[in-house]
Amino acid sequence: MSLAELGLIGNCQISALVRRDGDIVWCCMPRFDSPPVFARLLDDRAGGGFRIGPADGSRGVQTYLSNTNVLETRFESADGAFRVLDFAPRFIQYERSFRPTKLVRVVEPLSGTPRIRVACDPVLGWSKTRAGREHGSHHVSFRGFDTELRLTTDAPLAYLDGEPFALTERKHFVLAWGAPVEEPLAPLCDRFLKQTAQYWRQWVKHCDIPARYQEEVIRSALALKLHCFEDTGAIVAALTTSLPESPGSGRTWDYRYCWLRDAYYTLGAFRLLGHFEEREQFLHYLLNVAASSPDLDLAPLYRIDGKADLEESILEDWPGYLGERPVRVGNGAAVHKQYDVFGEMVLALTPLFLDLRFQEQVTPPVLDLVTRLSRKAIEVAGRPDAGIWEIRSEWRPQTFSSLMCWAAADRMARIARRHRPTDAPVFDDAAQRIRGEILARAIDPMRGCLVADYGGTEVDAALLQAITLRLLPFEDQRLHATVDAIGADLGHDGWLRRYRTNDGLGVPSVAFMLCTFWQVEALARLGRVEEARSILERVRDIHSPLGLLAEDLDPTSSTMWGNFPQAYSHVGLIHAAFAASPPWSELGT
Repeated sequence: MSLAELGLIGNCQISALVRRDGDIVWCCMPRFDSPPVFARLLDDRAGGGFRIGPADGSRGVQTYLSNTNVLETRFESADGAFRVLDFAPRFIQYERSFRPTKLVRVVEPLSGTPRIRVACDPVLGWSKTRAGREHGSHHVSFRGFDTELRLTTDAPLAYLDGEPFALTERKHFVLAWGAPVEEPLAPLCDRFLKQTAQYWRQWVKHCDIPARYQEEVIRSALALKLHCFEDTGAIVAALTTSLPESPGSGRTWDYRYCWLRDAYYTLGAFRLLGHFEEREQFLHYLLNVAASSPDLDLAPLYRIDGKADLEESILEDWPGYLGERPVRVGNGAAVHKQYDVFGEMVLALTPLFLDLRFQEQVTPPVLDLVTRLSRKAIEVAGRPDAGIWEIRSEWRPQTFSSLMCWAAADRMARIARRHRPTDAPVFDDAAQRIRGEILARAIDPMRGCLVADYGGTEVDAALLQAITLRLLPFEDQRLHATVDAIGADLGHDGWLRRYRTNDGLGVPSVAFMLCTFWQVEALARLGRVEEARSILERVRDIHSPLGLLAEDLDPTSSTMWGNFPQAYSHVGLIHAAFAASPPWSELGT
């Protein structure tokens, strides 16, 4: 099973991955971080799935309906052709977003009389126990879950165990968690399909996009939106768990949670796209998290409901994706100290205070929160921590963490000048002190570049953010030296690794997609636009027919690895595309 053979559907409440053979191989209900109901992705034999495909088991060709998250899989055989349309309903109803915990599958003959198989085989979460079945007149109820899971269809129930049958007319399937379908099925599915497609196309029309790389940015935007859990405002790092970073690495992590750092970068991408509702929703999530920690001793990540109970465990009886163990639930990074998060939270909130469009959101509690976050960043600057890459070996003072602490003080000084002028000098002084410490302790005297940790000599790709955050003027040669050193030391067949040191689990062997997009953005900011564009062109070499990106890439084979899709990667692409693209005016528009 290749990640390139998987399509993503969702509605900001649930999501699913659909393989090219028409099998839903991953889906958690009733929310992203719930146990799976379909998990063939991690156990191809016993993980459970929901397949609608040709009787001969052949694979189809996947595309998205233009500018939507509605997935189409077309199949052709000697008997005829058909297509499966997969989506999770999402549209505006009664001035609110309608996003039920339902998956809709519409099967439509295109030519001839194709023979198909349908098999819905959910499992009871991580136990892999098969759900009990109870047949109704037009539905099957699956028993053993916390609530009813029901498949309603106008296809013969006798054929739902994989028995081949001739597809002579359009058939409809709705898998519902909780409230079942109680109205005529065909018109309901048709209405859901039409309104969902209209919703996504209208959403795309409201996106700002760059003059170049439009197709890639639109698909990244649509994928990124599906990582937003609208109920609480949380934004998850990925919608999967335990997909390995590389073969045999053992680096299998559960990413179905909200990393505060990732959310900041994601909000930045939505800002470029011209969408701001995600920031408003995330603000409520952050206020809830902060309220549960009066001293702001923030964890790097939280559950999508804001809880921090993320003890990491290994499921020994799960073989894992392509047999790559271990399968993990929870994430031990939740107990790490990662001091960069305070800076990223301040950066996420800064636009509220400097952009007059959001002035009604500048309330005393929000101003108090950003002030406290900034003071916390100043307090922890320069302390040893696990850093952005969540090092599981000995901790050292990480330059990137200090960079983010500097950014918090610097941006808070700007905020204070507008909203609390008497506080501005304190934050200005703190920003100058932290920047001075970085330049004194984190510059390689031989190469003149920033280094990954105080007193070290190695670089890491996160240092590229020093350019984006404007630690120094763009003409400063220390920034150019940093970009060049990272390219020289971490380059991997046109892509970048995160670092080349042992992090407690070995040395990473594949490229981390986000880092290359950071490189593109940094080069563009430094005026080296042609270099940036030539690197960005390589994204088209990735084996990803649908334009979805995983966390990691083996550049020698263009094969994707890691959790999929990965919000970080799509965020990076959006930032890079806007940075490297020429202005629309250059195209005569």
